[in-house]
Amino acid sequence: MSQDRISLADATAHAPYDDGIGLVSDPAAREQIVVVDEDDRPTGLAAKEDCHLGEGRLHRAFSLLVFDDRGHVLLQQRASIKPLWPGYWSNSCCSHPGPGETSEIAARRRARQELGIDVEPQFLYRFRYRARYLDIGTEHELCSVLAAHTSDPVRVNPAEVADWRYLAPDALSEELARHPERY
Repeated sequence: MSQDRISLADATAHAPYDDGIGLVSDPAAREQIVVVDEDDRPTGLAAKEDCHLGEGRLHRAFSLLVFDDRGHVLLQQRASIKPLWPGYWSNSCCSHPGPGETSEIAARRRARQELGIDVEPQFLYRFRYRARYLDIGTEHELCSVLAAHTSDPVRVNPAEVADWRYLAPDALSEELARHPERY
């Protein structure tokens, strides 16, 4: 699929957070995310990078699934510069709410920054997981799963997304069964 791309400057013009790839002019500025206990009670803030070291620190995250008019789900292939799971296919968009930010607001912000689309996410459910990536780091997240619809054309931020595609749910199930190593 041909990709429409937007510049990093456009994608991050109103971004209040450092995505860990040098998008903030002050190198001392690091994205702070919300560290939580098992019951989702905030216990403090920590740098995103620090939350993913070793066995990881439990923190808030979200996973957004965006559907088109046909009911197909938008998937993205993570950019090769991502420290965890580079080049893997993933949900439409995932990230972390900032301090004082809901998952819905964070998902709107990141969908615009990563995919160039405007969405109105709806909360579906929350789950906790821990996943190690090689010897590099660990995701240890209390993850809110959100869904949204868009008719907007996708215009990816190349620092975040290597490729993208819409798949019918049945085709996604078949792809996951045939090639789980890609996800």
